[in-house]
Amino acid sequence: MATEERQIDNGIFRVTKWTIEPGDAIPMHVHEFEYAVVPLVTETMHVINADGSEIVAELHNGQSYTRPSGAEHTVQNRGTRRIEFVEVEKLA
Repeated sequence: MATEERQIDNGIFRVTKWTIEPGDAIPMHVHEFEYAVVPLVTETMHVINADGSEIVAELHNGQSYTRPSGAEHTVQNRGTRRIEFVEVEKLA
C-alpha cells in the first residue's frame, strides 16, 4: 500500500506527499477537488480509471500538472524505483 503524509490541511489547501514503493498502489479513489501534482522523481506510473481505461503517466521531477475534480482512479507503481509526489488540492 502507498503511504501518505498530510502536510497542510487548512480549509483552503490540502497538501499530501505520496510515496508508492515498487509493486504498490494508491487504492481506487475519487478526487472531490481540483488538484495539482508536483513529482519529486522522474518515473512512470500507471493510472487505472474507474472505467478500466489506463494512462501511462510519465512523471518528470519538478514538472507539475493539474487535473479536474471528479477523477476516479487507482495509481500503480509497476517499476523498480520508488515514486514520490506532492498533491495539492484546492479546497476553496
